[in-house]
Amino acid sequence: MQPEFSAVSPSAPGLAIDGETLTLEAVRAVAQQSQLVVTLADASRPKIEASRQVVEDVLAAGKVVYGINTGFGALSSVTISNAQVDQLQVNLVRSHAAGTGQILDFPTVRAMMLLRANTLAKGFSGVRPVVIETLLALLNAGVYPKIPSRGSLGASGDLAPLAHMTLVLIGEGEAFYQGEWLPGGEALKRAGIAPLSLKAKEGLALLNGTQMMTAIGTLALLEAETLMNAAEVAGAMTIEAIRGSEKPFDARVAAARPHPGHQQSAAVVRQLLANSEIMASHHDCDKVQDAYSLRCIPQVHGAARDMLAAVRRTLTVEINAATDNPLIFPNGDVISQGNFHGEPVAMAMEMLALALCELGSISERRMDKLMNPVFSELPAFLAGSHQEGLNSGLMIVHYAMASLVSENKILAHPAVVDTIPTSNDKEDHVSMGATAACKAVRILEHVRWVLAAELLAAAEGLEYREGLKPGDGVWQVYQHIRQVVEPLTADRSLAPDVERLAAMLQDGSLLAPVQAYLICPADGL
Repeated sequence: MQPEFSAVSPSAPGLAIDGETLTLEAVRAVAQQSQLVVTLADASRPKIEASRQVVEDVLAAGKVVYGINTGFGALSSVTISNAQVDQLQVNLVRSHAAGTGQILDFPTVRAMMLLRANTLAKGFSGVRPVVIETLLALLNAGVYPKIPSRGSLGASGDLAPLAHMTLVLIGEGEAFYQGEWLPGGEALKRAGIAPLSLKAKEGLALLNGTQMMTAIGTLALLEAETLMNAAEVAGAMTIEAIRGSEKPFDARVAAARPHPGHQQSAAVVRQLLANSEIMASHHDCDKVQDAYSLRCIPQVHGAARDMLAAVRRTLTVEINAATDNPLIFPNGDVISQGNFHGEPVAMAMEMLALALCELGSISERRMDKLMNPVFSELPAFLAGSHQEGLNSGLMIVHYAMASLVSENKILAHPAVVDTIPTSNDKEDHVSMGATAACKAVRILEHVRWVLAAELLAAAEGLEYREGLKPGDGVWQVYQHIRQVVEPLTADRSLAPDVERLAAMLQDGSLLAPVQAYLICPADGL
């Protein structure tokens, strides 16, 4: 079910976009309706107007320039008269709005609108300021175009999804406004926004680019960074429940193989385990080594951390990039090129997917150890030794998580290595970046559930540790979990418990007690 967002108040805090300084956190803030009024920065107007003047000069001089007075794609050799260049842009938008599949959620639509406005604000697209201002007016008023999630090849950008967005700007298509779906023109009328009359180049400028895949990817990355820290917490809690060793997290071990993510992961877990009574109680036990899923947390989680850092770098560049074609420069040069190609984002989405897959995979293995008394020295399936057989405990919770991890392996197949030539073979290599982004989100949803299940199981395992307190961080999270999930005293449906913890992972509240222990990218606007 879609969340219902209301329009932001004109007196709300503002965010001025300039095509240069937008942050990933600001994208999330706008996507989640944080009462930010988004405006076009005054400093961007001269650049935008200079770029637009180049378009006007091309038309006045009778030059033939792609995207201004020609057809598109394989039809680029067809010249369009000045009398028809405006209609050409309308026709482009209408013909390209051919997407299908489940519609995008409102946060993603809001992020798309913001990102498209931001790339136009760079001043390389030849549009009038009113194009950007109208797009921002829809965003601020809470008019959300109906955008199907399928239909993009990722080059020449996310054409079909962005065309559905643009239809509403010109008073067509369909939009959600104040609790109902309406024809685009009616939604604009009720919101008091005049439909945009497209001029030369402007339809193409609104369609060419990577804004759907980048919007999806940005929101997914930011949650993945939260799940990254949740994985450290879950792993530390399982180590305590299973009476594992803290020695693999020694700083000297990380320094001997100094990958940044390894060092960060080890540091977080060390802090979570600090002052553990459970750890102190078994320092002289006869265990030699823990299973890899415990002992190799810094290596596996650390590699995932490094991949997420690389994804963050790529998306930070992309949200402030000019992804249009052609690009229009102040000196009058109009260059046809390939900045619309989604390859950088597509590869980043595959990296995101792989990192998440591994977090889910190793989490499921740790949960398996919690279920198995040979490894855990706990009752089988955490069902309670006095009720063995009568109760199944967390047996099927583990089954369900194993099914999600298995599905992730299928989803991890890289979309980016595929390509289907289109437009009469003019567009002969595409990125499939939108596909990569959508499947990364599915993997993210699965991993959220898997980590929630491990936290549920690890908290249950701690019930058997004879009143000994785990490490300071683990203890705080355990107490937090127990405020919303009761210990298992007899079989019950555990799906609501997993769902509750998954929701707390999604909104970040589950990690609130240990925020000071965690390593997070800088946030803020």
